[in-house]
Amino acid sequence: MKNLTRSALVFGLFCLSLPLFSQDSKELAPGYYVVINAYAPSRENVAQNYVEVLKMKGKEAHYGFNSGRGFFFVYLKYFESLRESLQYMTTARNTPEFKDAWVRVVPGDITPHNAAVPNAPAPEMPAPPKTTAVATAPQETQPAPAVETTEPEITDNPEIVQHKVMTLGNTEVFLSLYNARNNRIVNGEVQVIDTDRSRLITSVKGNEYLVLPDPKSKSGQLTLVCEAFGYRKIQQEINYPLPLADTVKNYIELMGTTLVVDFDLVRYHKGDIATLYNVYFYNDAALMLPESNYELNSLLQLMQENPKYKIRLHGHSNGNYHGKILTVGPDKKFFSLEGAHEGMGSAKDLSYKRAEVIKDYLVSKGIDATRMEIKAWGGKRPIYDKNSVNAKKNVRVEVEMLDE
Repeated sequence: MKNLTRSALVFGLFCLSLPLFSQDSKELAPGYYVVINAYAPSRENVAQNYVEVLKMKGKEAHYGFNSGRGFFFVYLKYFESLRESLQYMTTARNTPEFKDAWVRVVPGDITPHNAAVPNAPAPEMPAPPKTTAVATAPQETQPAPAVETTEPEITDNPEIVQHKVMTLGNTEVFLSLYNARNNRIVNGEVQVIDTDRSRLITSVKGNEYLVLPDPKSKSGQLTLVCEAFGYRKIQQEINYPLPLADTVKNYIELMGTTLVVDFDLVRYHKGDIATLYNVYFYNDAALMLPESNYELNSLLQLMQENPKYKIRLHGHSNGNYHGKILTVGPDKKFFSLEGAHEGMGSAKDLSYKRAEVIKDYLVSKGIDATRMEIKAWGGKRPIYDKNSVNAKKNVRVEVEMLDE
C-alpha cells in the first residue's frame, strides 16, 4: 500500500464501490456504434468502471453486450447510419484518449431510435469562423452607404506537402453489407479475387475493417464478391494501387481516411437457387449439427420477411447409399442424436429426410408447411466425384425460390 498514490487509492476504492451490473448492461441493438474499448464477458465490471470514469471527466459514454461477438463494448455514440458513424469516429480520433476509436456493427433490422441507451454528444469541434451578415435595405429607404474596402493582403502560397500515395495497402477499408429496402445490416462474407488471374486470394467477413491484399498483378485490379444467404451475389471492382480513382463509382465512398465499399443486397427472386452450405448433418442421419443453426435462422428470416415466399427444398446425398437412417424422434430434437428414430432406406430416402427435417424445423418456428415443397435427388446430381476429397460437399440441401 505504501507505493500507491493517493489518487490511485481513491480510484481503486471507487471501482470497488461500484456494483457489478448496471442499467447500461444491455444487449446492443442493431446499428453502428463508435466504440473505444471491448471487454470479455467476465469483465463487465471493468467496462462499467471505465464508463463511470469517463463520466467523471465530463465525457459521455455507455456500454452494452454484443452476443454475436461475445464482448462488452464501451462506446461513445450509437448511429443508424454508417456514414454518420464513420464521420463521428474520425472526429473522435482527434481526441488522444479516443485515437483508436472504431465502428462496431451489430447486424439486424435497424428500428429508428432503438439505441440501448441515449446518445452521447459529439466531441467538441472547432467553431466555424464568425461571419457578419449583410442586411438588405428595405424598399423605399435611403440606399445603404458605401462599404469601405481595403486591398487584400498578399502572401506567399503555403509550401506544398507531398503526401504518401493512397493505396489499399495503407488504407482502412470497410465492407458494408446492407439491405436498404428494409433498413437491415446483413451478415455475410466477401471473396477477394485477383481479377487478372481469376484466382481467389482470400475470404473476409463483411461489416469489418481490413486491409485488402495486394494481387501483385499488372493491373492491380481486385474483384470483390459478396455472399450472404438469402441474398443475390453482388460483385464490385476496386483497384489496389489507386483506389481513389474508384471513388467516382456509386458503390465506393471515402469517409475521412476510411474507404467504404457498399454492397446493397437484394433478396432472392423467383427461380433463384441457393445452397445451404453451412447446414451439416450427422452421418447416416437426417439430424443437423448444432452449428447449422445460424444459416437455418437466415432461411427462417427470409420466410418471415415476406409471407408470399414459397420455396422448394432439394435434398442431395453422396453416392448410392442404402442402410441405416436416423431421423428426428417424438421429442423433436433437430440438432441431437438423443432420442432419434432408427430406420432403413436408400440414398434418395436419406436426401428426402434431410430436406424434410429442415422443413419441419421451419414449421416448428411458425412457417406454414404449404409454403414449402421437397424434392429428393439422392446421389444423382453430385457436385464432385464421390471419391474426391470434396465428396462431402455433395451432401447438401438447396433452396429454390418458387414464388415471391
